[in-house]
Amino acid sequence: MDKKTWIGFLLIAVIVIGFSWLQKPSKEQLEQQQRYNDSIALVQQQEAAKQQQLDSIAAVTQQAAQARDTAAVAESEDAMRKAKYGVFSTAATPALPQDIVLENEVLKLHLSTKGGRIAQAELKEYKAYGDSVNPLSLFDADESEMRLLLRSADNSRIFMTDELHFALQERNDSMVVLRLKTDSTTEWLDLRYTLHPNDYMVDIAIEGHGLERVLAPNTTTVELVWNQLVPQHERGRKFEERYAQLQYMLSDGDMEKLSESKDDDKEENARIKWIGYKDQFFSSVLIADSTFETSRLQSTMQKGKYVKAYTTNTHIPFDIQSAKAAGLRMYLGPNHYNTLKAYDADLDGDQKLHLKELVPLGWKIVSWINMILVIPMFDLFNSWQLNIGLVILLMTLVIKLIILPFVFASYRSSAKMRVLKPQIDAINEKYPAEKMQERQQATMQLYQRAGVSPMSGCLPMLFQFPVLMAMFWFLPTAIELRGKSFLWADDLSTYDAIITWGFNIPLLGDHLSLFCLLMTAVNIIYTYMNMQQQSMDPNMKFMKYMMYAMPIMFLFIFNDYNAGLSYYYFVSLLITILQTMIFRWTTDDQKLLAELEKNAKKNEKKMQKRSGLMARLEEMQRQQQKMARENAKAQQKRMR
Repeated sequence: MDKKTWIGFLLIAVIVIGFSWLQKPSKEQLEQQQRYNDSIALVQQQEAAKQQQLDSIAAVTQQAAQARDTAAVAESEDAMRKAKYGVFSTAATPALPQDIVLENEVLKLHLSTKGGRIAQAELKEYKAYGDSVNPLSLFDADESEMRLLLRSADNSRIFMTDELHFALQERNDSMVVLRLKTDSTTEWLDLRYTLHPNDYMVDIAIEGHGLERVLAPNTTTVELVWNQLVPQHERGRKFEERYAQLQYMLSDGDMEKLSESKDDDKEENARIKWIGYKDQFFSSVLIADSTFETSRLQSTMQKGKYVKAYTTNTHIPFDIQSAKAAGLRMYLGPNHYNTLKAYDADLDGDQKLHLKELVPLGWKIVSWINMILVIPMFDLFNSWQLNIGLVILLMTLVIKLIILPFVFASYRSSAKMRVLKPQIDAINEKYPAEKMQERQQATMQLYQRAGVSPMSGCLPMLFQFPVLMAMFWFLPTAIELRGKSFLWADDLSTYDAIITWGFNIPLLGDHLSLFCLLMTAVNIIYTYMNMQQQSMDPNMKFMKYMMYAMPIMFLFIFNDYNAGLSYYYFVSLLITILQTMIFRWTTDDQKLLAELEKNAKKNEKKMQKRSGLMARLEEMQRQQQKMARENAKAQQKRMR
């Protein structure tokens, strides 16, 4: 940059600085500007104060108006409550419900002051499926409701307790009293809940005081409404739906139930002792100290997270004079045979509850086998603290020993048929298929001479069948299997799926159970062994195919059954195959054939004697018929 340029910049700076100095306001001008700014600020402050005062006045006016409106609304709501709830209007005032916990070692109840009901029941010894931490909730506040319907003294209103708020009146470790108060201090309704140690049974007492001035004077019963949704607690929904049903016992001891496979409802005019809302492994049972009267019962199929919905409208005796409390009991627990049976231990005759009927044990003879043999044996082995799979194995061994004589008798019958096969083949060659009647007569004569009955192999199976059916009924309902693992099965109370394909195949489902697959394979092997043992007409090939088709059908039938049952049948068939092999090794076909031939000679002599006797009897009959004809002809001649 040259000298001239620097001189130019310097002159410009001098001019700017000089101009700025010349334009600087004087002291008087600065004081005047300050006074002007202060005046504007003062005016702004005065305006803000005035606006704030106006806002305060408006707010006070609005609050006063709102207060008047709120008071009017409250007064209107109070009037409406008075009109609807009468003496219970105070109890109908909206309030947050209080949760009161009553529990023992096995059961935890959540009581709600809204309605004075059991809002939730938790079973401490059982876990929700797939949850190893939280206890199983039988139902929660949104899934169950119970209310009493109280008719006013002038019969103009019905008070429903689920709309009213109870107050906690008394509480200790085993008992809670919830009180429904009227607007007066001398009239109330108490609900007393009592829970005993280590017990799934809750005692409920309903007691009024001074209600003869509140309720209809002709009140002898009070209507009770009980609704409950049953959540899906297990993995196998198909079986949970099958065993979930509404069941009840009449006062004369007869058991009744609603359909488990479709929507059902029933008007029951007979007196009822208890009503049970049953799931596969758990139940809620309402028991009357006296009886329930004129009841309507409903069961509805559900989808999604719920299996069934149950509803009961019934009546219980109620003393309006408050001389005696109306008594109820509620069982909230597992469908465990011995637990339910224990409630009848100290009762006699007609007083027995028969709650054990909630556990399905099959037809009469099958249920007796379960009660006398299967359940005591299961409890014995289970008390040894063994894995549940080993318990089932021991039971299978004992049952096999019990029915061993019948199995051996069946095998002997089949062995006799087998050693006679060459003679049967000779009969089949002698009589072609078009002479089927002659072939069958010749075959039956052979069996008769040898002392062999084709039915003798079936009769031993008939003795085994009730035992097999007893296990068929017991294992799917045994709550002891719930959540118990064995080998690859993480829960023996449901199916042990090794493959799941996410969509439903008709008859088979959406999975394949390994124990069921093994049972099917062993069943096919056992069928093959039996086919080799038996003598079958070559023209009866269809029957042969049917014998092999049965095990395949069992795969589709038992694929949804619990793994415990499939495991039992799998082990049982393995033991049966082993028994059959031992029987074969210890049976000498030549000796057996010699024995049958010896029997044939003896029986042939008997048949000859019988045939001679029959011939003489037939001759005597012909002579008698001949004489009768001759006498008839002689009589006709005399009449002419």
